[in-house]
Amino acid sequence: MLRLLAKVIALALFTAIVVRAPAVVSEPGANPKDPAHEDLSRVDYPSLSQVPWEPRFIGPNDTLESLYGDDWVTVARFNRVDRRHVYPGMTIKQPKEMVAARSYTPLPEFYEPAKGHEKYILISLTEQWLGAYEYGRLSFSFPAATGKKGTETPTGLYRVSARHRNHSSSLYQTDSGEEQYPMDNAIRFHIDENAVAYWMHARDLPGKPASHGCVGLFDEAMQNRVYGFPDQPVLLDSQQLYDWAVGEEEYEEDTGEQDELEEGPIVEIIGANPLYHPFPITTSNGNQVSQ
Repeated sequence: MLRLLAKVIALALFTAIVVRAPAVVSEPGANPKDPAHEDLSRVDYPSLSQVPWEPRFIGPNDTLESLYGDDWVTVARFNRVDRRHVYPGMTIKQPKEMVAARSYTPLPEFYEPAKGHEKYILISLTEQWLGAYEYGRLSFSFPAATGKKGTETPTGLYRVSARHRNHSSSLYQTDSGEEQYPMDNAIRFHIDENAVAYWMHARDLPGKPASHGCVGLFDEAMQNRVYGFPDQPVLLDSQQLYDWAVGEEEYEEDTGEQDELEEGPIVEIIGANPLYHPFPITTSNGNQVSQ
């Protein structure tokens, strides 16, 4: 009798497990309440308190292009994320007013400390954003991915001291482990007391601090070469900064090898990493973010 009862209980448990198991499908089964998926709406950038937005769940087959058309670039920059890191099951911030989002930058149009400098680079860890200034006026700006918790990018005043268009990491490899991590368009701004060099360079941008201390910038040409995605590179921020800060108009011919430089642009790094809320936060107009 006990043996029969044990069989009945085991069968009931097995049935419950089978009934609760998800069906096998060809496309990802996105679940808005799945805590394992990234929720970029929980990364708190102070400047976005003034920009209306709402959480947007990425469903199966969704891409930035399919959701936003030509404005996918605006949304990518708004979230500090590249196309390779947008996938079904995650949540992003969706601007409510796309016209306002197109001109969004968290950095000031004029920065007094940069007024006396032909070229001055300001990086906000709090906003995960980089600005290029010419005599105090913002020339251009774009998202950045700085050091994550435990390997934060050091704050302070530095000066660009080297360039290396074809640089790669001596410490870290790509996810596949087949090659050293690429650091195209690398601009060195600091060497610490342990002889660790800090660079601005091409990198994946996952929408929050992620590096080992360097400052990463969009470069889909690098991603296409290393990962085969995206097919048609569009975002090339690291190339733009490299050409502006250390290009051949300012220095001699660039052979692709590492060059030591003198009197490079000032680099100022301010703030602290943004808060990443473990629980839902609210948008600028009080709407609750994803559960």
